[in-house]
Amino acid sequence: MSDEPAQNGRSSLPSDVMKSGPSRAPARSYLRATGLDDEALARPMVAICSTWSDVTPCNIHLRELADAAKEGVREAGGTPVEFNSIVVTDGISMGTPGMRASLISREHIADAMELAVTGHSLDAVIGLCGCDKTVAGTVMGLARLDRPGLMLYGGTIAPGKFQGRDVTIQDVFEGVGKHGKGLMTDAELKELECAACPGPGACGGQFTANTLSTCFTAMGISPFEHGVALNDVPAAMPEKLDAARAAGRLVMTLLRQGVTARQVITRQSIFTAAACVAATGGSTNAALHLVAIAHEAGVDFTLEDFEAVMARTPVIADLKPGGAYTAWDMHQAGGIGIVLERLREAGLIADHLTASGAMLFEEIAKAIEVAGQKVVREFGEPLKARGGIAVLRGSLAPEGCVVKLAGHDKTQHIGPARVFDGEEAAFAAVQAGAINAGDVVVIRWEGPVGGPGMREMLGVTAAIQGAGLGDSVALITDGRFSGATHGFMVGHVAPEAAHGGPIGLIRDGDEIAIDADTRRIDVDADLEARRAAFEPRPVSASPGVYTKYAKLVSSASRGAVTTGAGPTSPQHTGTTSDEVISA
Repeated sequence: MSDEPAQNGRSSLPSDVMKSGPSRAPARSYLRATGLDDEALARPMVAICSTWSDVTPCNIHLRELADAAKEGVREAGGTPVEFNSIVVTDGISMGTPGMRASLISREHIADAMELAVTGHSLDAVIGLCGCDKTVAGTVMGLARLDRPGLMLYGGTIAPGKFQGRDVTIQDVFEGVGKHGKGLMTDAELKELECAACPGPGACGGQFTANTLSTCFTAMGISPFEHGVALNDVPAAMPEKLDAARAAGRLVMTLLRQGVTARQVITRQSIFTAAACVAATGGSTNAALHLVAIAHEAGVDFTLEDFEAVMARTPVIADLKPGGAYTAWDMHQAGGIGIVLERLREAGLIADHLTASGAMLFEEIAKAIEVAGQKVVREFGEPLKARGGIAVLRGSLAPEGCVVKLAGHDKTQHIGPARVFDGEEAAFAAVQAGAINAGDVVVIRWEGPVGGPGMREMLGVTAAIQGAGLGDSVALITDGRFSGATHGFMVGHVAPEAAHGGPIGLIRDGDEIAIDADTRRIDVDADLEARRAAFEPRPVSASPGVYTKYAKLVSSASRGAVTTGAGPTSPQHTGTTSDEVISA
């Protein structure tokens, strides 16, 4: 082997510093022990960063997809190097102390990608992910690294079958609420439990994982091939392995073209991603994750930008949890490309580069809509005139919060506060029948710092739905909601209780007014008079990652990131959202 094995007649790559020249003979010796020969060492080296685990159906198949992606990299002239990170499964940890690990795992995954890739001077990156925080963490890692790279989502799960209808994990959570009210027997709940998740793949509605899958396709960091969004292909379909091979080939195209992640993740493409969230009635978590990804990419994108997109973009995809269909049905109808094509026709998105190496409008023009499909509506007959999420501010949330509007017509609620310090107490009250129509359930000390970790409240929200209170009760929290949540629910209240936010000063009986039409959330109480007596609770965490996270994490209004207090703006142009679209 020559002293300069990595040069091979081409320009220098990051991996050359690791493997080229006489001084790197020890490194090459290690690499040879893994099976690499002269030819493999001479090629560009591509990281395959997977979040495989057999703890969850969302990620259990990612090892097979990694093998297929490696094949695609080799076919296109690269040498793949595989790494693995973690997953914390929301659906399993929901309602337990372990749920505090979920959002924290997003930062761990981004950190792990950064360390693995920079630690080995690798040239390009494919991120493989499934469960929702693994999706966001992977794209945050790509943005931070700014190498040629793309994300491939493991795909949606197939719907389960229960009593002649399609079901998802949402039905199981709501079944718990029905069981608690005596509306479902032990045997029926067991039958539903065994039927809802029939194989590999992430939760089947437009919950957080599928929301992020579609919006990152819209952003361009996840590619199309032949008009098909690779993320759209369900996990259980044999074509998913073909999608992984295609991802391997496409990342080599990006490497040859010199296209890096931050050339794809721009202010303009993040607006497109937000429009996709709006049009599909997606998860409130998208607001948190898009702000965080913008921060990692050095892009100026705020909650107010997110709200501007929601306000002008109608909901046109009839997807669960508020609608009728699953992500599997969306793929069968023609995929996210047909949603994006409708947004293009309406002038609500602008063209930009994608991880296929082509422009977005070129890719979505190839999407094929199935005749007679009912999943995606025309713009003239939307399910809702504005996006399914609104950003509110007011005396209760000076820094902002998000309310989910998809799946119901309610925009206002006024009622007395029922205050709970933590999720468990609120869940017990719902199950005990202690929550009444008209109440505003307040769950606090669950924010990024107060949790620590900002737990999701699906157990509580599903119990409220199961108890038949979904149309008559509101809930507010400084924690988060699962994408499977539906009803009049307000999350990400900032500042959180642990930062002395107003939510920490509320008392039982205070009248709370929520008005999505005016984008206000207020409490009728003299909160400042109570501030002198306010005593912050100590962070409930043992020394280790939880304590470290609580010391580093920013407000939810800034994406709950740990790499700085808020967004930096090297790409900021001062443009409004309308100017971004018309650019």
